[in-house]
Amino acid sequence: MSAPTLGLADIFRQHGPAYRRNHLLPPHQVRVMRAIERCRTAALGGVVEFCDHCQHTHIRYRSCRDGHCPQCQGQARLQWLQQRKAELLPTPYFHVVFTLPKQAEALALQNQKILYEILFRATAQTLLSIAADPQHLGAVPGFFCVLHTWGQNLHFHPHLHCVVSGGGLSSDKKRWIPGRRRFFLPVRVLSRRFRNLFVHALEKARAQGKLQFFGELASLSDPKKFAAYAAALRGREWVVYARPPFGGPQHVIEYLGRYVLRVALSNRRLLGLEDGQVRFEYKDYRDGGNSKVMTLSADHFIHRWLQHVVPPKFQRIRYYGFMANCHRARRIELCRQLLSTPTAALLPSLSQCQAFDPWLADACQARLCPNCGLGVLVVIEYLAPVRKDSS
Repeated sequence: MSAPTLGLADIFRQHGPAYRRNHLLPPHQVRVMRAIERCRTAALGGVVEFCDHCQHTHIRYRSCRDGHCPQCQGQARLQWLQQRKAELLPTPYFHVVFTLPKQAEALALQNQKILYEILFRATAQTLLSIAADPQHLGAVPGFFCVLHTWGQNLHFHPHLHCVVSGGGLSSDKKRWIPGRRRFFLPVRVLSRRFRNLFVHALEKARAQGKLQFFGELASLSDPKKFAAYAAALRGREWVVYARPPFGGPQHVIEYLGRYVLRVALSNRRLLGLEDGQVRFEYKDYRDGGNSKVMTLSADHFIHRWLQHVVPPKFQRIRYYGFMANCHRARRIELCRQLLSTPTAALLPSLSQCQAFDPWLADACQARLCPNCGLGVLVVIEYLAPVRKDSS
């Protein structure tokens, strides 16, 4: 697969310094922009490599490894997939999406860390409490949640993608309780529990003085107006979407390869940068998912993109139930025993994982010579970073 001719780093290098001069940005957004601008350039240093087949000399600059950088996620995705594929069980898995209503998006944008924490907590409590109810499943499932904050056109749209096992451990941890193969949990019940838990946590955060209100939301600093705002959120139906179950572990890997560790906009969707205007491709789901082209000024494009930079050290992927970090290995092994699955032999191979995403395969070929495609690159020299002043 050929590399994109235009990357996010190119836009940031051309227009990032001026944008930072004209806008007051939080330090973590500045750090992310600068990291992406320097990614795979002399600014980060690198190595000189020599092909043992055709004697071609190749310079490879270091990556920034920032979680928001579209150039750095291929290898990270591959490593994450390798870790997760060994944890999958021979049981159906469901894809459930929890979305904040549009009326809460502006508040989330102004209070990202606290609202994202509430979003994760409310989602986890919803899934665990409804699944534990004997009327529904009566078991503890395993699942992980991935935070996405964007829509196809880069508008702010926070939601959690959850991959949930179609069954779980009994409360005494002595039985595996399977769920319905074509149906996970009632969406309306999930939606209302999620809404109530989220709004309750929001009111608690407001009472503890953890929320900030600026601009058009400044009036919410008044307790009565915030109470009316919370009541309006409770009066709406919130969107929880549950897809049909995956066909098996192999299809779970397909989903993971495409959706987990994604960034707001991949370089492949960037079409052009001319006269200070950025063109990129997006899917219009209101028009049947048809591909369209959007044009934004570089300033507006950068503004939209920066909305999706998460707070420093924020974990965008979290694990719950029998997949919780504190006891994941023990509980998954227990599940295997209860399901009579001694090995992961039926899980997809590394080559199958790569087949779902050509960019993952490209990441694995990084050590092959780009000139002949046959030789292996050997490091013969290390290059120190080239420091330059930047705004």
